[in-house]
Amino acid sequence: MFRPKLPAMPQPTGLVTPPAVVDPAAVTPVVPTPMSSRPAVRLTPSTALALVAGGTAVVLVVGAVLVSMLLAVAITATSVAVCAVVVRSLLSRR
Repeated sequence: MFRPKLPAMPQPTGLVTPPAVVDPAAVTPVVPTPMSSRPAVRLTPSTALALVAGGTAVVLVVGAVLVSMLLAVAITATSVAVCAVVVRSLLSRR
């Protein structure tokens, strides 16, 4: 009931070539790469504090940019609405 129903594949009607045979001896073994000699990153309290401060700064800057964009859109919409009311009043007096 919950298994997908796959469409029945029609049998090929033309010439069918047999699949290519792969020789298992021709496969080259994978050589593992050596581990890097870099030391692991250690998180000290001062670096954790710097990461938190940097993240907070990024969030505040992005929030300020988004709020300013929203304010710009609101001011533009208000000015367009005022212009529409003025034009409508000018046209209705004629």
